[in-house]
Amino acid sequence: MRMSLVLELQDVPGQLVAALEPIASVGANIVTIIHERDAKTGAFVPVQVTIEGDEKTLDLAIKKLTEKGIRIIEKDGIPLKEKVNAILVGKISEEELKGIVDNINTLEGVKVADLSLKMSTTTSTIKITMEAEHKSLKLLEDEIHKIGAKEGLLVITET
Repeated sequence: MRMSLVLELQDVPGQLVAALEPIASVGANIVTIIHERDAKTGAFVPVQVTIEGDEKTLDLAIKKLTEKGIRIIEKDGIPLKEKVNAILVGKISEEELKGIVDNINTLEGVKVADLSLKMSTTTSTIKITMEAEHKSLKLLEDEIHKIGAKEGLLVITET
């Protein structure tokens, strides 16, 4: 049985070897590795790994990767988590920003992955990058727009 995984690895020396070790340790065979350097996003680079083994071995490989903190973003061509960007513009305090982040992080299958903030005395611009499981995308988008309406912010999302 074959399985294709896309791993999101930090773009630092040694990360690929660290990601392959859990796969090899459970007896899965590594068939191909495609290092997608041109698809780098921020400090991360996607690496496609095709592995072989019986179902139990492949499940164990995924478990070991997850335990080691290696993020699997796609399995057999199906995204497990997607990145969603939102820009919020308006007057917002640090306390309100913390509340927004906390609110997003309480959604099932969603977490804030990155945040950029530009504050002035009149207007703030916040770029939030979130990771969401595919099943949580609609929930996340609805929540972002609800937050924007509640806080009086202009909301721009990718859809």
